[in-house]
Amino acid sequence: MVHGFLGGSDQWNLQEPLAKERPVLRVDLPGFGKNAHMAPIDRIEGFAEWVLSEVATQDIGRFDLLGHSMGGMIVQDMVRIAPDRVRRLVLYGTGAVGELPGRFEPISTSIERVTAEGAQSTARRIAATWFRGYEESAEYPGCARIAEMATLPAMVAGLRAMQHWSGEVALANIPLRTLVVWGDLDRSYAWPQIEQLWRSIPTCNLAVVPNCAHAVHSEQPELFNTLINSFLTLKT
Repeated sequence: MVHGFLGGSDQWNLQEPLAKERPVLRVDLPGFGKNAHMAPIDRIEGFAEWVLSEVATQDIGRFDLLGHSMGGMIVQDMVRIAPDRVRRLVLYGTGAVGELPGRFEPISTSIERVTAEGAQSTARRIAATWFRGYEESAEYPGCARIAEMATLPAMVAGLRAMQHWSGEVALANIPLRTLVVWGDLDRSYAWPQIEQLWRSIPTCNLAVVPNCAHAVHSEQPELFNTLINSFLTLKT
């Protein structure tokens, strides 16, 4: 399970039931979460290579792979680098390009704003947008605490990594059974990005979760867990 920008392994605490069926590895990317002390990475491909090396230390052969938001970009590159290692793929609240069309502001502006506002303020502001009720959502405080663990250099590096990444040309070559999961109130990724994944990946299923924003795994954890478990246990 690969988290996204300002995420961490603790964001998946409500997904512990998934571990009843299989071993679950939840990574913390360099500069984020419990690995905030590590030097950040400023390329999506670099993150992908780092996660693959972490999996290798666990003596894991083939594995299922789930990526959220920026993590969804990372897992797309993991599949491109090592397609034979991955059994099934879940792309959750993500897209095929880093600099999103129609983004509320250019990533270059976001980098300037992060630098001016500081890490803590940025973490709390962005984390609030992941929930349908913003700061009033019951799940927000825990999510904000994880976001605040990220360092300022990691935030800048993560934004730069997304700014220069695109996986569009590789979508048609993804050889895996794939599930795309999206909350229909997601403010980070609009429907056109989700539809592109769904229609471009050859063997792809789509799950749209109503009345959820960017953090379906927190807002509807039981439903999210059921979707993931059902997909991973499909016989065909």
